[in-house]
Amino acid sequence: MLRDTFDEDAELYDRARPRYPASLVTELARTAGLGPGSRVLEIGPGTGQLTVPLAEFGCRLTAVERGPALAAVARRRLAAYPAAEVVTAGFEEWAPPGAPYDAVVCATAFHWLDPALRVPKAAGALRPGGLLALVTTHHVAGGTEDFFARAQRCYERWVPGTPPALRLCAEAEVATDTAELERSPLLGPVAVTRHPQEIGYSTAAYLDLLRTFSNHRALAPAAREGLLSCVRELIDARHGGRVVKRTLHELVTARRT
Repeated sequence: MLRDTFDEDAELYDRARPRYPASLVTELARTAGLGPGSRVLEIGPGTGQLTVPLAEFGCRLTAVERGPALAAVARRRLAAYPAAEVVTAGFEEWAPPGAPYDAVVCATAFHWLDPALRVPKAAGALRPGGLLALVTTHHVAGGTEDFFARAQRCYERWVPGTPPALRLCAEAEVATDTAELERSPLLGPVAVTRHPQEIGYSTAAYLDLLRTFSNHRALAPAAREGLLSCVRELIDARHGGRVVKRTLHELVTARRT
């Protein structure tokens, strides 16, 4: 499965994947009331991009990660936080302990979970009034816009099925789909806050980021290397070896009824 490709190079994933904006972490901690003793479950933490900032609040945190290599890196990064543990398991198969959680968090991973189980199982792990918090991530217009427009030609050449003249949408055009949470009888009203960030990348760093994306990893080797070479040449030749990517993160929350 595509989601298993992330575990193929956990060290690269940890090095290349960006951390979440401080404003998002602060808002999540405020909304969930996180502090020492708070019981938090994180689903699909990867190598701990959000887990470590949450652990810094002193939470009693359990992170459930299906990839053994990703889980190993997350444990190393959490070594300074004795109240945090990483369990190697798929969330769908994992059996929660008896005590419910104050918050259940999933950052840019909820779409990989079984649609029939993800909301009822996540919400069912919460105490009444506990918070379900999902983070979604969208690449949006902004940053080095000319680069991303030109890079589309690389994708059209090397990635089968790429729509012609595809362009990034503006933040205002990003549609937040909360219907799945709103349909759940276990959850109350849904709230959404938005947290954009722009990150600058050298050529090497941007190519490393692309190498962590599941759809890029799934390409045939010749197509993947052709794509990366095309992007490398574009950044070096037209953008002086550096580009900026704009990302919109949404924090979607709902409380257990």
